Amino acid sequence: MYTFLKEAIKENYDPYKLLRQTERGRVEVIHHRESGKLYILREYTGSGEAYEILKKIRCANLPVIYECAEEDGRVLVLEEYVRGDNLQDLLLCGPLDVYEVRRIAAQLCNALWVLHNSGLVHRDVKPDNVIMRGDSAILIDFDAARIYTEKKSADTHVLGTVGYASPEQYGFSQTDARSDIYSLGVLMNIMLTGEHPSVKMAGGRMGIIIRRCTMTNSKQRFRNVRQVRDLL
Repeated sequence: MYTFLKEAIKENYDPYKLLRQTERGRVEVIHHRESGKLYILREYTGSGEAYEILKKIRCANLPVIYECAEEDGRVLVLEEYVRGDNLQDLLLCGPLDVYEVRRIAAQLCNALWVLHNSGLVHRDVKPDNVIMRGDSAILIDFDAARIYTEKKSADTHVLGTVGYASPEQYGFSQTDARSDIYSLGVLMNIMLTGEHPSVKMAGGRMGIIIRRCTMTNSKQRFRNVRQVRDLL
């Protein structure tokens, strides 16, 4: 299936723009010759289990995954190209107002709720992985995502982004939905203050929510993102 998909893409698509290339893999925008539409093509080393699950999911705050193939530890993914502004770029202009942060965070909670109920943990919630398509926040990039397994003591691979990754992502225990809640809390604080909560914590009601999201002990955080969304 991997070879078949790679050949099909080669026959029907043209390279358009390279977005990222690392030792682990590459992400690029490709152009479908017949329709003229743009798509995202991911090719990386790892597991494609998360993308196989995502193929079956439709959510307004998640991209559509069209195809996924895996062979000998190499993964190939064809997904929707989400047109919009990267949240990281928007934050270069300064913090957002509290109403905008609440709206974006609530939509990310919707995306995470769908993921968590499908047994997935994103593990890399950060501004770079949020695209603003008009008024809709779209959570992207599931290369670091994993399937939660009960009674496992720790993750097999340590993945995530320093500053946003929860303490348990450094191998202390297994990541679960509360790990994404931690990252979401950091993201909300940065949207509000421009700083990590360890440097400057947001005030008011949002500060109370963020403080609980980012507790070092995962058992002291919210149990699920629905609780966070309801408070927002």
